[in-house]
Amino acid sequence: MAGRKFLVTGALPYSNGRLHVGHIAGAYLPSDIYVRYLRAVGDDVRYICGSDDNGVAALKSAREEGISVEELTAKYNRSQQESFRGLGIRFDIYGGTHQPDFVEMHTKISQGFFLRIHEKGYFTKRATKQLYDAKVGQFLPDRFVKGTCPVCASTNAFGDQCEDCGRHMDALDLIDPLSTMSDSTPEVRETTHWFLRLDKLQGELAEWLRSKQDAEECGAHWRPIVLNQSLGRIDAEGLPERAMTRDMSWGVPVPLEDPDAAGKVLYVWFDAPIGYVSFTAVDCERRGEGWEAYKEYWMNPERKIVHFIGEDNIVFHAITFPAMLAATHDSGSTTGEAGEHQLPHNVVSNSFLNIKSAGKDEEKISKSRGTAIWIEDYLKTFDPDPLRYYLTAIAPEQQRTAFDVDDYVKRNNTELIAALGNFINRAMTFTHKYFDGKVPAPGARQEIDDAQLEACRSAADTTAELLERCHFKAALLEVMELARSGNVYFDTTAPFRTRKTDMDACGRAVNVCVQTVRTMTTIMAPFLPFAAQKCLAMLRLDEEALKWASATEELAADHALAPAEILFKKLDPDEVFSD
Repeated sequence: MAGRKFLVTGALPYSNGRLHVGHIAGAYLPSDIYVRYLRAVGDDVRYICGSDDNGVAALKSAREEGISVEELTAKYNRSQQESFRGLGIRFDIYGGTHQPDFVEMHTKISQGFFLRIHEKGYFTKRATKQLYDAKVGQFLPDRFVKGTCPVCASTNAFGDQCEDCGRHMDALDLIDPLSTMSDSTPEVRETTHWFLRLDKLQGELAEWLRSKQDAEECGAHWRPIVLNQSLGRIDAEGLPERAMTRDMSWGVPVPLEDPDAAGKVLYVWFDAPIGYVSFTAVDCERRGEGWEAYKEYWMNPERKIVHFIGEDNIVFHAITFPAMLAATHDSGSTTGEAGEHQLPHNVVSNSFLNIKSAGKDEEKISKSRGTAIWIEDYLKTFDPDPLRYYLTAIAPEQQRTAFDVDDYVKRNNTELIAALGNFINRAMTFTHKYFDGKVPAPGARQEIDDAQLEACRSAADTTAELLERCHFKAALLEVMELARSGNVYFDTTAPFRTRKTDMDACGRAVNVCVQTVRTMTTIMAPFLPFAAQKCLAMLRLDEEALKWASATEELAADHALAPAEILFKKLDPDEVFSD
């Protein structure tokens, strides 16, 4: 299994705001756990992310904050990087589609994609109608139009998507549209755009997606939410042509020698996923490999590309981006040959995370309503591992879940501290107090000892199997079950009693407890990297001990241990997230 090649991406967050717990739970924490695991088993992994700077979201926020769009995107790109670092989410590179060090490469590669697809005949140029704001004298980008959703009747719908039902739409479909730039009613005018012929690729894409329904056949475990939403869209509506250009100035210019292309940029959802590719190229360049070395990561059939996204990005990552990649192939097939862009091995999506505060009903995380827990604020007061633990324990892998503030405090105190932290502290403290801080001899092990060591082996194997399948929530439960079995073993063998009557039995039990801590250090590391580092220090082990194959390698008798260290802090429910 070890020695495989992966390229893992985290969805590009818009650089128009801070990160909150919903963002982290959706794509970035699960991808970080996955990458940490893959590296622990010895796989070759490149982990790519960065901000989505182009398009109307940044323009809209810059206008609202009264600063230039360049200032805004740079500000939030920095903020996002700081939040990720604080949570221990470690990308190989964190780019930005319009950041100074990345925009040239991103523009070159994005325009190259567009031209290749254009040459292959998958674009149709045609006149279309679009909403125009006569007061400000410009065509309106999708996000500058708001109205009533024709499907669910929500008044919280924009020109590209309804915020309540999630349906993607054309701004012309909105009922009672309103320009958010001038609060006036826009008029319909004609303009010209280039449309991606998704319909020409529909059969290939549907067949490719259906092949992902059999995990044994495709070698990856695609989540039902991804396949159901993407195949459901194809089966119910088919794939229409989709405009991939926009009338605006902030973005990647359309690279055509055509008068109608003047003043137009690539649609943000065309260039944004190409950011994964362009950031990889910059990363290769920085490593001295040359920018074209990105082809090893995107055009090598042996390298598995895995995207981690949120629920609202499924269609673009499971249909639109794969269609763009297939459209660059000589055959237009989803099966890319060596030297052609490869389609993803897996697209891993979580559902949305809601929030529940004390005395309130569960509600959607919302910046405008003040119902968000911002990562940079959280990190000013609290440690990262409890948040990593909680967001994994309640991960919305199959359906929407909620961040419950009271539940967060309860799980920190009754699970992280009372189960995991308590066991490790008991084992390490007892060893220092009665065995001079050295691992006692294993002695003649009994059935109960062998059973606990078998629990360690089983936990390592099962956790690995679950992580391979991207079942992060279940994998974390295995880690916690090992901590609980360690506590039961400690209580049953009772070294606190046998130290007075039978030091051989006492030492035998303490040895097994320390070996359990040793295993837990490795298998908890993808989830709780900061606690794992503390455990490494207590065990006097180096980073090699985090290799999965070494998880059940026993510490030798007389191996010296460092003093015990408290892993987690108790939280007071009256002080957490209080105003």
